[in-house]
Amino acid sequence: MIRLCATSELGEGQSRGFSLADLKLIAIRREGRVYLYRNRCPHRGVPLEWQADRFLDESGSLLQCATHGALFLIESGECVAGPCAGQFLQPLPGIEQDDSIWLQTDRQSDS
Repeated sequence: MIRLCATSELGEGQSRGFSLADLKLIAIRREGRVYLYRNRCPHRGVPLEWQADRFLDESGSLLQCATHGALFLIESGECVAGPCAGQFLQPLPGIEQDDSIWLQTDRQSDS
């Protein structure tokens, strides 16, 4: 597993971006749950944010692509408006434990 940040560093209704080698990802907390997605719009493959850690629309209820204005549901990553409607952001496996948010990696084994 790879530690992204302390649990306290991602408050309710907030989003943050992370870069790990060649992987850029988004973490969002909504209704107490953390969602992780690859930071890549399915329409053109561009990052979503228009400035650091700014991934949400004005209402704070949807992820928004700064390039095309596409809107994505936080809970599923589904695009509900814009040029990639019906497509999805790529979800990434993550957990919250030991007061941290973690990205689960393929190298982890459950022995």
